[in-house]
Amino acid sequence: MSLSTANIRTMPEERFEVFNRGERITNNNFIGTVYLQNLMDADSKNGNSIGSVTFEAGARTNWHYHPAGQIILAIDGEGYYQEKGKLKQVIKKGDVVKCPENIPHWHGASKTSHFVQVAITGREKGETVWLEAVTEAEYKN
Repeated sequence: MSLSTANIRTMPEERFEVFNRGERITNNNFIGTVYLQNLMDADSKNGNSIGSVTFEAGARTNWHYHPAGQIILAIDGEGYYQEKGKLKQVIKKGDVVKCPENIPHWHGASKTSHFVQVAITGREKGETVWLEAVTEAEYKN
């Protein structure tokens, strides 16, 4: 028995949530719809903050850098990561990205998928430094 394309259904994209989506970010450091669930603040015993960030399709950070670096754990969807002067990388569930200290970069969702990440950010050398917005040309390139 053969199936015709009329019998094939496309299921809606299933979302896998480990942590609550959190609150919508409303500052100018992000483009599109982005949510943050703060999981742990840095303190005198541990200099890392941890947050779960959910990017809707097409949403992204501005260019920025971390004086003590950052680690991104991709836990759902498909996203992009790009360091200044390098090609954009596709990142998917299960990927781990090490953002080096003081290197401008951006990250966010792909054009067609949401993206959920856990960001582990070193704070012992200072807070995130936010730069200019990622242009549409940079995002699409």
